[in-house]
Amino acid sequence: MHVMQKRNVASVLRALLDRHGISPTELHRRTGVPQSTLSRILSEKIVDPSDKHVSKIAEYFGVSTDQLRGRVELGESREATPARSHAELRDISLWDDDTPVEDDEVSIPFLREVELAAGSGRFVIEESEKASLRFGKRSLRHNGVQFDQAKCVTVRGNSMLPVLRDGATVGVNAGKSGIGDIVDGDLYAINHNGQLRVKQLYRLPTGIRLRSFNRDEHPDEDYSFQQMQEEQISILGHVFWWGMYAR
Repeated sequence: MHVMQKRNVASVLRALLDRHGISPTELHRRTGVPQSTLSRILSEKIVDPSDKHVSKIAEYFGVSTDQLRGRVELGESREATPARSHAELRDISLWDDDTPVEDDEVSIPFLREVELAAGSGRFVIEESEKASLRFGKRSLRHNGVQFDQAKCVTVRGNSMLPVLRDGATVGVNAGKSGIGDIVDGDLYAINHNGQLRVKQLYRLPTGIRLRSFNRDEHPDEDYSFQQMQEEQISILGHVFWWGMYAR
């Protein structure tokens, strides 16, 4: 007797995102479902999303709400609407010094941690002279990102599991780096005294809150504005895209 493993909303949504080649950030833009809600669904902090949100996601992917909730086998879904769900994958690719950059592309540098002096233990964040990704200009415009304000950051550690694994790459819009730019629950790249971090951010009356998806091992971190100055915490920019290899 074959017993089918029960799936939940999080696992089905991950499968649909992988199948159609889009990120949760892009799904938020195309469906209107808040990015913070999508993040909590994917991290299984919300196990029974509202019918309103489930309906919007299911309609976009061309599946039933029962399929999205894991009650019915997913099977084959129709092409997501609009029919350009794989554009992000085509628009972004690795390149090297020997690969010419096309007119409709722009090379985006990676940010990296650089030690000020050997063994000093003090780091600053600089643009890498070698590592970069190339993005389609159309995709950047679509996401409201100025070409010279786009950066890439590599995620390290397990704090953002299960959404972002160690080694994942995020695209960062450095044009949205102020406290007033924070959208509660969205992802941002942070400079924490020379350490690159990627976290959910929340505005507080007296400062900010840094939140990890893996909250069991990485509890919330609250910092007052004074503590931000003392610990040299600054926002590098809003995460507009991410990608990683399947394992």
